[in-house]
Amino acid sequence: MAQLPDAAEQILKMHAQFVHAVVSAIHDRSLIPQLLDMLREAESRGWAVMVSVVREIIDGKRERTVLLGLDDEDKVIVEAILAGIDNPATLPPIDAGGDPATAAPGLGTMIGLASRGNMEAFTTLANMAEQMMKAGGDMARLGGIMRRLINGERDEATLTRGMGEAGRKLVRDILAELGKTILH
Repeated sequence: MAQLPDAAEQILKMHAQFVHAVVSAIHDRSLIPQLLDMLREAESRGWAVMVSVVREIIDGKRERTVLLGLDDEDKVIVEAILAGIDNPATLPPIDAGGDPATAAPGLGTMIGLASRGNMEAFTTLANMAEQMMKAGGDMARLGGIMRRLINGERDEATLTRGMGEAGRKLVRDILAELGKTILH
């Protein structure tokens, strides 16, 4: 699956702190112990392949061959790390929590792809849903309905039950995006 700009942007927003932590530790080796704790936690959550690549980067490997074998989400994260090492100005903003205006097109496209059997989109959405569940509030509710969206549920009232206005608007926008993909 070619990584969509909106999807990549959302991935970076969700993992900006991690990207910053890796780049900071590479530039300031005294931060390595904290980073290693973070990597152990990521590894325990199923990110073993990406953690292995990050360890190679910490050890000095900077070739793009480190991207081989990574899924699309991991590639976006590792590419951001490599770019940030070379030029910290390219790092994603840490305080840029997901912008609903940019989230809906990316999520809608990925949900559409996953519902048509694209396993990479499905895996990316599953990882995003897991992170959303940890965030709490409307994001947790959105993460909780992701599978229903992939399976074709389109009833706004059912999907937005228990959400605040911002969450309901995001779901409405995602449903609108899904409606556009059906028309094309």
